Amino acid sequence: MAAVPQSRSDKLLQPEVLASLSNLELIARAAVNGFLVGLHRSPFFGFSQEFAEYRPYTEGDDPRFIDWNVYSRTDRTYIKRFLGETNSHLMILLDASASMAFAGEGKLSKFRYGQILAASLAYLAAHQHDAVGTLIFSDDVREFRPPSSRSGQLQAILHMIDHATAERHTNLSAPFSRFRDQIRRRGMVAVISDFYCDPQTMLDAVRPLAFQGQDVILFHLLDPQELDPRFSESTLLEDMETGQTVEVSPQEMSEQYPLRMQAHIQSMREAATRAGADYVLLNTSESLEVPLRNYFLFRQKRR
Repeated sequence: MAAVPQSRSDKLLQPEVLASLSNLELIARAAVNGFLVGLHRSPFFGFSQEFAEYRPYTEGDDPRFIDWNVYSRTDRTYIKRFLGETNSHLMILLDASASMAFAGEGKLSKFRYGQILAASLAYLAAHQHDAVGTLIFSDDVREFRPPSSRSGQLQAILHMIDHATAERHTNLSAPFSRFRDQIRRRGMVAVISDFYCDPQTMLDAVRPLAFQGQDVILFHLLDPQELDPRFSESTLLEDMETGQTVEVSPQEMSEQYPLRMQAHIQSMREAATRAGADYVLLNTSESLEVPLRNYFLFRQKRR
């Protein structure tokens, strides 16, 4: 059977292609546009951004969606609403701890993949007329911007994401506690992390969000070399957050490591289920179509 050629949009969503573009806003626009092209072609999605109705303008609405033709005729200000639009918001929590800086040979780092994914989700949310905000964390909150749909919000978020760096260690407790204190309105929460933590710690951090009424999706980022390491000789491995080192043999990596990694992934998946969150495991060599499709399905379920 002949291989099915990739479409132009499929190729555009490959992480190495996106990373070759000049800036994060261009990358996010290219990723989302490529995804939406594929979505419109898919028979499995009822995607629509067709006009649905008007509603009166209220303070805080994005003035870009004011229909000035209606205003000129009625002297009243109305907002255009579209099919697929919600009054929801999306908060993106991006892990910027030191372990996220890991990159296998010739690959994007987990952090750069996470930045591209975070920027693409923000761009897609804005495209869907959702308010969007961002929290960047490691052992504490590093940057925070509450959700908004005001003009300039997307550019501010993309600038924040693009200028973040991966450093310090991971501590979910403080950042997630700060999030709960700052964001009381119900909405969607996307957490992007390599989740190098105890599954119970993740559960304790995420479950209160579900109790608060938030809909949470966890994007678990791992490098191909973390998922399937290949060493031909004994290797000294260093923890990027603590600096601790351990020497491992090829036999250990081929026999014991895969079992431990799969056990960790399964524990994270089960903890996510107990926390009431969606869980998506991502290989950072995969197309951005994978997480964007999962987010779109996640959003559709909660409309």
